[in-house]
Order: sequence, then C-alpha cells, then structure tokens
Amino acid sequence: MVSEKELSALNDLLTEEELLIKKFQMLAEHTEDEEISAKFKEISNKHQGHFNALYAQLS
Repeated sequence: MVSEKELSALNDLLTEEELLIKKFQMLAEHTEDEEISAKFKEISNKHQGHFNALYAQLS
C-alpha cells in the first residue's frame, strides 16, 4: 500500500515527467533541424517511459 506521502511524491513526479514530455515534443515540432528534432523526440520518449514506470507504481 502506498502512503499519502508516497502518493504525493508520485503525483509530483508524474506532473514533472508530463511537463518534460510536452516540452520536448513541442521543441521537436518547432525545430527545422531533423537531427535535433529526432533527439528531442528521443528525450520525450525517455520521459514517457519514466512516466509509464511511475504510473505503474499506482496499480
């Protein structure tokens, strides 16, 4: 069972990861350099993996 403190920390981490996902997706969409865009997408996907792993802790 997850304590209130752990749940709050998980929620904070999920929020941070979600913001990073959106930030790097936006950067990937707004750069004209394909190599940089691909790197931003890779970083966004890494944070999506973090988000998914954290979310799995809730179930």
